[in-house]
Amino acid sequence: MTLEEKSLIEKAKLGDESALNLLIKNHAPVVFNTAVRILQNESEAEDVLQETFIIFIEKIGSFEGRSSLSTWLYRVATNVAIGKIRAKKKEGSIVELDVLDHEPLTGHELRSWPEEIEKMWKDESIQSCLTEALKELPVIFRTVFILRDLEGHSVEETSKSLDISPSNVKVRLMRARLFLRDKMAHNLHCVEAIS
Repeated sequence: MTLEEKSLIEKAKLGDESALNLLIKNHAPVVFNTAVRILQNESEAEDVLQETFIIFIEKIGSFEGRSSLSTWLYRVATNVAIGKIRAKKKEGSIVELDVLDHEPLTGHELRSWPEEIEKMWKDESIQSCLTEALKELPVIFRTVFILRDLEGHSVEETSKSLDISPSNVKVRLMRARLFLRDKMAHNLHCVEAIS
């Protein structure tokens, strides 16, 4: 967190609306983009954006700064987005974020996974392929993939944002990459785009 952001947070805690509005303006695009990627729906992402900042406004007085504001907002936005997914799937098919099955990963390799997929994300053909594959990726893996590979967060930041252990972040990221690689391998256009 920068000194400027710390100052804005302190002013917002004291009721300074311009400081609060500036904090929201600074973080809204990233929160919205993360919600779109998780939900695959812009209208629902707008709802997540609004709900995230309502929670932020209500809780800013208790924000202690133990993590960065962006990490805290990611966690709130992710939880709100996952709540929306759970509400749509009332049969309970969504796995809790803190549950991890421990099936072994032996035999899987990621030879063909690009090193810097977040940079390639700007390429329209890669974006199209990933967007389609992400729709099928289970949410517990999708959130880790988005935060780590697309948003460029560290293992520690992702761990704090999702409230899971760093080792779970690594395992879920590997599974997400395997899933996406396999999905994209069935589409010749996607294979050519990544090669």
